[in-house]
Amino acid sequence: MVEEFGTVTTAVVTGGCGFLGSHLCDHLLGDGYRVLCVDNLDTGNLENIQHIRSGDFEFVNHDMTERIDIVEPVDFVYHLASPASPIDYLRLPLHTLKVGSYGTHHALGLAKFKRARFLLASTSEVYGDPLEHPQSESYWGNVNPIGPRGVYDEAKRYAEALTMAYHRQQGVDTAIVRIFNTYGARMRPNDGRAIPTFLRQALENKPLTVFGDGSQTRSFCYVDDLVRGLYLLATSDEHLPVNLGNPSELSLLDLARAVIRITGAESTIVYEALPEDDPKIRRPDVARAREILGWEPTVELDDGLRRTLDGA
Repeated sequence: MVEEFGTVTTAVVTGGCGFLGSHLCDHLLGDGYRVLCVDNLDTGNLENIQHIRSGDFEFVNHDMTERIDIVEPVDFVYHLASPASPIDYLRLPLHTLKVGSYGTHHALGLAKFKRARFLLASTSEVYGDPLEHPQSESYWGNVNPIGPRGVYDEAKRYAEALTMAYHRQQGVDTAIVRIFNTYGARMRPNDGRAIPTFLRQALENKPLTVFGDGSQTRSFCYVDDLVRGLYLLATSDEHLPVNLGNPSELSLLDLARAVIRITGAESTIVYEALPEDDPKIRRPDVARAREILGWEPTVELDDGLRRTLDGA
């Protein structure tokens, strides 16, 4: 049991019914936290938390673009609320911008009022289509602010600026994590991201859809590794951005072949046009995470894909 001043430590997790948020709720409950899971269910799903039976868990149906009031003491605010897949933020462009601005403002305001440690879940998308490879936290990015992906990229970039302003001017204890591609159980099969799409297609023995020629690269981190990193960062005293992701890089074509191998599917691979502003390379430099947090991923891709299939 985690205790502070004789009471259970309480964490607010915004976006707690999403893929990553629900795994974070599980992790915190396992460490003895009381968890307030805040979600408006735009992209989150109650099925992701239906297995939780703890008396230290509470679901709060709330849209973070509106001010939130919580009566009890709060020790940590994990701000994960945001549409995160291209299908979602292209469908909800204005809401994505609002949750990155108003939502982050309200989450930071809660942390300030409660004197809580605040963690912003930012994204590797702040780097855009990078000119630096691998991407380190000192790289400022190559983002198209008026392209279709700009609503997500710029919302996260603004949220980072807002977080640092609250830290520097208001004295809020803040942290920023830049999350690279993460996968695992509870991802929606039709959310448009590579691994759930490939798994869905393979399990149905349908062709796997690769965009472009499949040479564009990504680095895929299993959700348990990522959540462990979030916890380590939140409980550290670091304020500047930290990359979390798996530095093992592979092409999307190789990923498709790995999914076919792991599932035993008889699927073929088909090619479609590359989406606008789709990054050609993506790989995190995790040197700061190793140095500051003693963190690095441990789950290999084949193992992670099998765990994802098993719902672990």
